[in-house]
Amino acid sequence: MTPCNIAGMAHLNELDLVALTDHNTTDNCPAFFAACEEYGIVPVAGMELTTAEDVHLLCVFETLEDATAFGEEVRTHRMRIKNRVEIFGEQAILNERDEKIGEDPYFLPAATDLDLEAAAKLVAAHNGVCWPAHIDRDANGLLAVLGFFPPKPEFRIAELRDAKKRELAGDRAVVVCSDAHRLWEIGEAGGCLTLDTDATDAETVRHALFSNLREGKL
Repeated sequence: MTPCNIAGMAHLNELDLVALTDHNTTDNCPAFFAACEEYGIVPVAGMELTTAEDVHLLCVFETLEDATAFGEEVRTHRMRIKNRVEIFGEQAILNERDEKIGEDPYFLPAATDLDLEAAAKLVAAHNGVCWPAHIDRDANGLLAVLGFFPPKPEFRIAELRDAKKRELAGDRAVVVCSDAHRLWEIGEAGGCLTLDTDATDAETVRHALFSNLREGKL
């Protein structure tokens, strides 16, 4: 799962727009943006943040700059637990040619000290949008952990792995994602988003996408 390989697999699967949401880091988003440009894919920078409640929260940003600033802020809220490379593998930071330029020494999936409300406020402060990830999963899903959607933060979107479980999201808009952790799990093009633009350049498409996301429209 390197930036170039992800972009390449997305291209083979005929995806037009792809978000990179690594656990608790945005360090590989710059390389991902460069790789997507090579294939004509619109990239979205994001993060799958683990909250203090151990809930996974998908956080996405309209610009790479906002995502990077958010990532730097989240770094200060992470646990300093050393990654055990022999068990969990290397946490490499790569450039646009998939060459290693650094490594995160601390175990990325560990929970941060940000609770759901604080995390949502931090995302908003960096002009991003967030929603609970894979609410139909037992592991780190909002409903499995808390048993309900809290009144705050108010989520207008929820993510599912299985589209048939739409009722779990209530009246919220639903995103169905592959939540891919391996190249072969990246989904093929099978749905579409209606955006208010005829342009195809990445910046304009992302702006139209985020106009919808901020209104909870998909």
